[in-house]
Amino acid sequence: MSLPNLAPIPELYVSYESAQKMKVEAGNLVSHDLSPRQICDLELLMNGGFAPLKGFLGQEDYDSVVETMRLKDGSLWPMPITLDVGQAFADKIEIGQDIALRDQEGVILATMTVTDKWSPDKSREAEKVFGADDSAHPAVNYLHNTAGPVYLGGPVTGIQQPVHYDFRASRDTPNELRARFRKLGWRKVVAFQTRNPLHRAHQELTFRAARESQANLLIHPVVGMTKPGDVDHFTRVRCYEAVLDKYPASTTTMSLLPLAMRMAGPREAVWHGLIRRNHGCTHFIVGRDHAGPGKNSQGEDFYGPYDAQELFKEHEAEMGIEMVPFKHMVYVQERAQYEPADEIVDQDKVTILSISGTELRRRLQEGIDIPEWFSFPEVVKELRRTRPPRAKQGFTVFFTGFSGSGKSTIANALMVKLMEMGGRPVTLLDGDIVRKNLSSELGFSKEHRDLNIRRIGYVASEITKNGGIALCAPIAPYAATRRAVREEIEQYGAFVEVHVATSLEECEKRDRKGLYKLAREGKIKEFTGISDPYDVPETPELRVDTEGQDVDNCAHQVVLKLEAMGLIAG
Repeated sequence: MSLPNLAPIPELYVSYESAQKMKVEAGNLVSHDLSPRQICDLELLMNGGFAPLKGFLGQEDYDSVVETMRLKDGSLWPMPITLDVGQAFADKIEIGQDIALRDQEGVILATMTVTDKWSPDKSREAEKVFGADDSAHPAVNYLHNTAGPVYLGGPVTGIQQPVHYDFRASRDTPNELRARFRKLGWRKVVAFQTRNPLHRAHQELTFRAARESQANLLIHPVVGMTKPGDVDHFTRVRCYEAVLDKYPASTTTMSLLPLAMRMAGPREAVWHGLIRRNHGCTHFIVGRDHAGPGKNSQGEDFYGPYDAQELFKEHEAEMGIEMVPFKHMVYVQERAQYEPADEIVDQDKVTILSISGTELRRRLQEGIDIPEWFSFPEVVKELRRTRPPRAKQGFTVFFTGFSGSGKSTIANALMVKLMEMGGRPVTLLDGDIVRKNLSSELGFSKEHRDLNIRRIGYVASEITKNGGIALCAPIAPYAATRRAVREEIEQYGAFVEVHVATSLEECEKRDRKGLYKLAREGKIKEFTGISDPYDVPETPELRVDTEGQDVDNCAHQVVLKLEAMGLIAG
């Protein structure tokens, strides 16, 4: 008799023959181009990873999940899986209509019958699902500033899975993993969720978890969307592959999970457990502050350290997967081994060593040695390939401030100083230059100004990724857009925000082009500082006031900041 966790589970795909026919028919349907997050969600809907869901949530299921962590039929499900779209697209859609869901290359992945269309209360969703309507939380920021204003719900019919060109041999659907476990004769499987590279403490932790559960081990890293600033999944998977041979071959396997994380702490832990149960696992390691996003706007953790474990334990029996609590592992120098911190009885007689994530990043950035007791040489080598010391990385300096504040002048002076030092190419993306060459067709509405800044951010991210220095000097009045640009660039290198804090009065006095005068007379609409707001940066890396200071001194302040951050040699 096959065990329940190894039996095949339902998928939402049609047969190959039906898919070929549907592709032709779906070509005539109204199409929605999916965002990266929606592609991750759709893949796990279609392959059964999100069972029992049959599609994107309708309004009743959505309301029930937000309020009670359950679908309207009572099934436990903690995360709203929604198809958010723009208002213009939503206006074209009628209830009962079929739409085609396409990837970003235009390939049709599925069709969906729209049963629901509504405008959600996003603040309520943020409060209930993430615990606070605080945009310091990456998923709340996404909800308010990236997700569309209208949700569509309805069942999905899968035509083909998204195409992945990377690590294809390591990607498995739930049924493929269940089949592998059946073939290997694995009855108990403990899953380890990770979005970070594996170090020696993780290896010891997973060894112990498998031993205590008398189970085999599935290393199941997330390779969809994780937290902004995380190590990219290409580097992480190379690190996992380097560590795999440290485990006994017959006891451990690895598979990649195309999940878009929400960093929702306790709810996310329950969600991860249900997903792993669908993939055939019997046990799941839940860590301290599992899937926590870090600090809130008040500088405190969003969730308590054991909130996730407590919520998981509460629903464990219903979920059908057992929790293995994550133990905090530390290195005991005298015994040359890792041990759970709370089980060391002779703490006052031994030397306990540990390196935090922040300290690890600092050592990588500054090229400082990373000891072998902490990580495997193969992992450190991969991380150093992707993250060279900061003084060799590309970076972006992003000046923001009112028109006439002196942004472009300081940026020009800084460019000359950096070119004098040499070593990396320097590109100036000044507001006026970009308007002429990249954004000549754009006006000055909020939508167009946002688009202009996003274009600057994209170009700066490419320069940064390829080891150059990008100097940007737009007005960039909106905090949400600056944050989006920061997140895009910080995937590849440092983002240094410089607020040129010259007062509005001083900027008006300097107004060579007469723009402020025209704005005061109403001849220029939506002018920053006059008829349109400017969100003052709360925590820029540097604030510079140009009043009473010469340009050279202002540029020198930026140079000193870059030196202090390790981005240029002192």
